[in-house]
Amino acid sequence: MVKVLVSDNLSKLGIKILQETPGVEVDVNTGLTPEELKGIIGQYHGLIIRSATKVTAEIIEEANELKVIGRAGIGLDNVDVNAASRKGIVVMNAPEGNTITTAEHTLALMMALSRKIPQANQSTKEGKWEKKKFMGRELYGKTLGIIGAGHIGRIVADRAKGLKMKVIVYDPYIKPEVLEKLDLEPVSFEDLLARSDYITIHTPKTQETINMINKDTLAKMKKGAMLINCARGGIVNEEALYEALASGHLGGAALDVFSKEPPGYLKLFELENFICTPHLGASTEEAQDKVAVDIVNQVIDYLLHGTVKNAVNVPSISPELLNILRPYVVLMERLGLLHAQLAESAVLEVYIRYLGYVSEYETNPLTTAFLKGLLTPYMKEDVNFVNAPYVARDRGIKVTESKSSTSEDFASLVMVKVTTTKGENVVSGTIFGKDLPRILRINDFYLEAAPEGHMLFIQNEDVPGVIGQIGIVLGRNGININRMNVGQQKERKKNIILLSTDLVVPDNVIEEVLKIDGVHVVKRIEL
Repeated sequence: MVKVLVSDNLSKLGIKILQETPGVEVDVNTGLTPEELKGIIGQYHGLIIRSATKVTAEIIEEANELKVIGRAGIGLDNVDVNAASRKGIVVMNAPEGNTITTAEHTLALMMALSRKIPQANQSTKEGKWEKKKFMGRELYGKTLGIIGAGHIGRIVADRAKGLKMKVIVYDPYIKPEVLEKLDLEPVSFEDLLARSDYITIHTPKTQETINMINKDTLAKMKKGAMLINCARGGIVNEEALYEALASGHLGGAALDVFSKEPPGYLKLFELENFICTPHLGASTEEAQDKVAVDIVNQVIDYLLHGTVKNAVNVPSISPELLNILRPYVVLMERLGLLHAQLAESAVLEVYIRYLGYVSEYETNPLTTAFLKGLLTPYMKEDVNFVNAPYVARDRGIKVTESKSSTSEDFASLVMVKVTTTKGENVVSGTIFGKDLPRILRINDFYLEAAPEGHMLFIQNEDVPGVIGQIGIVLGRNGININRMNVGQQKERKKNIILLSTDLVVPDNVIEEVLKIDGVHVVKRIEL
């Protein structure tokens, strides 16, 4: 008998499945404090949550019997996935259940904004009849700019075309010809800002998208344009949005998400051309039923049969093979993350070569792990160890594998070449000992680096004093260097440096390092 705890409100359909499954005992106990959850988590094999429960490292430390954490929805900001992985706990989500409902909420906000429905509703309920005040605008014939062409963005585009809107799309990580096959017009970010009557955001919250809509980008939008965000808080700078709306530059805005939730008081709430909802994108009965049923079935299948589906930290392979390949799964995911952050444009092709004894095993899970890492910086929780190959295919990425049973210098070696619209990068790696991933090559530079934590990737001239100056800049800004690995090209007098730091290096420090004579490239790498 396996025991499952449901600690957040879950659809009755999901609870019913748990109650009726032989071999499963379920407790529904919502509203637990962190201390209360810590006190009881040790007796459960499965934990099912939504967004309220915070599964911290401290709670996971007490979860000695826990095998799986299931999130009824997409986002996993409330789960310490790294801590769960270290303890061997599978973390799953239900990424498909919210797509249609979030797309529909986007369109609902667009229509409500255009026709001033919330304001007119309130006015009428107050006994007024202000027909002239609430003059609206039609969606017909207008240009909709969509930032992010994943599942939700594509559904919004399809529905908008049904409303006879002109749809343009910005997504730098999808090849233009893939978007064209979907009858979508790919455009640059600048072009989208300038042309759109409406802009809607459907991208994860990443280093690249945080504060994407700011004072400068809002100023580039067409006068009178309207902005809708049902994606993630923090992508839109709320102070800058207030200024753009208050000045009359923007015609209106609708937010379903905020930088801080609940947001408390915001100046935006004083504006008549601003409407909002309390993160309702996934809040339909149909969506909540679907994500509940999906996650419940996934958790049951894993606990009773060992079947892994929609896991964000482990591929779908047998437990026996996973025990053998787990270090290579970690290596491949890290190589994918590194490649994604080295790339500067859309990925066209991936070529993976397995050398040595690792080639004797089934390598599809390893390739999937690489693709999951490659796509994660752009898609966050929308990609996992199950859907990564399908997402790559949908984005037009060609994936090729080759194997060789011999490897000259190492018992096993993996080489990955990624071709983008602006060039290519080659990275190689291996496992030291039983489970220590190592990067051995980045393009023409050879080194030995542990792919983990906060890192800086630096390209510089191989001349005296440069490395010392880098250390001085970081030290002056309170950033400690944990490890430094240098790859040299002596004949060309070039270096690459991988620095592991105790803190994320902020943008202003990166700019300071770039000003050092002889330093050409500085990139923040998060592994």
